[in-house]
Amino acid sequence: MKKLLMATAATALLASAASAEEIKLGVLLGFTGPAESLAPDMSEGIKLAVSEVSDSGKFLDGTTVSTVVGDSTCVDAAAAVAAGERQVTSDKVVGIIGALCSGATGAVFQSVALPNGIVMISPSATSPGLTTMEDDGLFFRASPSDARQGQIMTEVIMERGLKEVAVTYTNNDYGKGLADAFASAFTEAGGTVTVSVAHEDGKADYSAEVGAMASAGGEALVVVGYLDQGGPGIIRAALDTGAFDLFVLPDAMVGDSISDKFGDEIEGSFGQVPGTDSPGTGMLAELGAAAGYTGDAPYAPESYDAAALMLLAMQSAGSTDSSVYKDHVMKVANAPGEQIFPGELEKALEILAEGGEIDYVGGSAVELIEPGESAGNYREIEIKGGVFETVKYR
Repeated sequence: MKKLLMATAATALLASAASAEEIKLGVLLGFTGPAESLAPDMSEGIKLAVSEVSDSGKFLDGTTVSTVVGDSTCVDAAAAVAAGERQVTSDKVVGIIGALCSGATGAVFQSVALPNGIVMISPSATSPGLTTMEDDGLFFRASPSDARQGQIMTEVIMERGLKEVAVTYTNNDYGKGLADAFASAFTEAGGTVTVSVAHEDGKADYSAEVGAMASAGGEALVVVGYLDQGGPGIIRAALDTGAFDLFVLPDAMVGDSISDKFGDEIEGSFGQVPGTDSPGTGMLAELGAAAGYTGDAPYAPESYDAAALMLLAMQSAGSTDSSVYKDHVMKVANAPGEQIFPGELEKALEILAEGGEIDYVGGSAVELIEPGESAGNYREIEIKGGVFETVKYR
């Protein structure tokens, strides 16, 4: 009898293992290129959410989840599209988290995700152009549009009593989109943009660009660039020539690599990055520390949230089919329902499995507005004592 029971249990275990599914999510971030220092913490945030869901055993009757990682590079659209195509056609992913930068995100979505009917959620693409692109309800982002950041940056600058600024922007969708949004908001508020100069990433010499901005003047230089390539080159040239010593740093210029490079040389420089003082941010910082990464690093909370939203939408829909679960992303992101914070994904899965409703708050106080992007919370930062410090939240 004992042998029979053991055999029956073993048979049941094998049957369960045979019927258990595994799905794959594509992780497509700029691990190389002008924002590469942001990618590791973002990637770890995604992996943490995926592990939390997969290890719970509560996701879609025991379905497990793994990730397939690709490099979108930020600046090489062809490489980003090729990486996305591999994930969809070869790896058979059921959704893509990414990309990191706006240009790569738009390219992958238009060339890969949209034609194949795959949901794509970016943690960090912010170009206003992504708001209006035709997406068949398949594209979402856990970050706000730069139309919102332009307004926030205007408020931050004006409150410091500055009325004239020069602007330089990286010559791509992100750079031009934010520069235009800021110029519009700043001018409407009574400020003056003395000059707006594009720059290319990866150059050895930015003296020409800085010279043009120095001639136009301004109380500060707004650097709409990337923290690992063009942005630092612009700042170094401006400091070395004495053209500017006060810099306004938008989201893609906020990170330890900037403070490590310049320290108190740019003391008093300031800016903003998406962020919130909601309880979820602190919770994710603790979870990240336990997992060996910086959970509240720029765009790391949004990365955890992007993965969580995708998987919770699948649970809500009872399906991993993008054409089905795409209609559940905003449903799980917003009220009504029980609020869900980082570390509570198993509870969320249980509520959804029982037919209940959730309001996913996550690490970035997620609230999605049409057409599927974050309403926008920002952390104002300033270089004090050579390092980034939080001034307040907006």
